[in-house]
Amino acid sequence: MSRQLATSADQLESRRCPDGLDPSRLPGHIAVIMDGNGRWAKARGLPRVMGHRAGVEALKTTLRLCNDWGIGALTAYAFSTENWSRPGEEVNFLMTLFERVLQRELDALESEQVRIRFLGDLEALPSRLQALIADATARTAANRGIHFNVCTNYGGRRELVRASRRLAERVASGELQASQIDENALAAELYTVGERDPDLLIRTSGEQRISNFLLWQLAYAEIHVTDVCWPDFGSDALLSALSDYQSRRRRFGGLDGVMPDVLGS
Repeated sequence: MSRQLATSADQLESRRCPDGLDPSRLPGHIAVIMDGNGRWAKARGLPRVMGHRAGVEALKTTLRLCNDWGIGALTAYAFSTENWSRPGEEVNFLMTLFERVLQRELDALESEQVRIRFLGDLEALPSRLQALIADATARTAANRGIHFNVCTNYGGRRELVRASRRLAERVASGELQASQIDENALAAELYTVGERDPDLLIRTSGEQRISNFLLWQLAYAEIHVTDVCWPDFGSDALLSALSDYQSRRRRFGGLDGVMPDVLGS
């Protein structure tokens, strides 16, 4: 993200939809499972941590492109609840990498009006990283550009258990009747409250599973799988994903031309 602000003319030019895409049919929200950092590094005879560093650069590029092309939200799966089982050295490197990237990039995120939020069980993270996350969230909360959600120590099943538990507590306290629990009530207890559901899920490195990611929110998302490893994911790969998305006919379980309200708030 580190770069000088563009001039007004530059911004108008950069926000033009790439040739071949319909600007009226871009996804409002893209979710990404950034897979293949380790395989990318192994193929080049590099340590796994170098793949994670390269993956950060790919994420910065993707965020900038989404912002430039007028996509309203990007949600990235950065660290899952299962990732703690990786070797300690790799986990420690990732935590330190998160800290350094936040410190280095926050000014640019602010200047480009990016609103950043971190979704997941943040209390399990190192205290220094928690403080940086709180600062970044507060400093960008009023920004009016792309919504950038970083899923950190996140698990979809754990999120649903947390939401269910919070609803049960409200019922037990008399604040809520069990009969009042519906899809909207549950969605309001998710980490993603206030964000529309993703329209498009992109998974890199060829794996064809959602890996406990946004299990509720991805109910009607289109899924694009690419063999490209995440560190190599750039403008061409994003353009291919968007072209694939625009080739789909989204019926949401209904008929053509009849779209139910399933997109979330």
